[in-house]
Amino acid sequence: MTVDVQTLESALELIRGLDFAHPIADIEAIRAVNPHRYEFEMLTAIVYVDRQRHRIVGYKDVRADEFWVRGHMPGYPLFPGVLMCEAAAQLAAYYYTSQKIGDAGMLVALGALDEARFVRPVRPGERLVLVGTGLKVHRRLTRFHVLGLVGSERAFETQVSGMPIGPLAQLQGT
Repeated sequence: MTVDVQTLESALELIRGLDFAHPIADIEAIRAVNPHRYEFEMLTAIVYVDRQRHRIVGYKDVRADEFWVRGHMPGYPLFPGVLMCEAAAQLAAYYYTSQKIGDAGMLVALGALDEARFVRPVRPGERLVLVGTGLKVHRRLTRFHVLGLVGSERAFETQVSGMPIGPLAQLQGT
């Protein structure tokens, strides 16, 4: 299946029509799907899922009290690019799990990051909107193109791949 990658214009058109005040999944709903907790919760909410087009939109409200602010960069904190990529991976993992692409209970882990580009800094107090488009959506490998926006500006983009590594309960020893 061929899926058009989101251009900046098409991503902006998509998000203009979304109601960010009424997400379809808040942090508690995300926690029911993704296992990340505490400092590594990189999604604040999910506002759109289109299973037929393999598209998903979520966001991260970047806060001034996050663990990285004090040291990256003192006096001018910048949301680290590696954490933007982690947010993209968590968005793709949420899609994979919530849309039941693979077997129930599987942990999806980061398999690859390709073509990452960082265009604009993201700072505390800003909302990073993530627009994901599935390039390959399969139970054994899922690849998404993710575009990160602050307002109408491109902040970063990457291709993120994930793969199931085993049943979460078994990996946790429960």
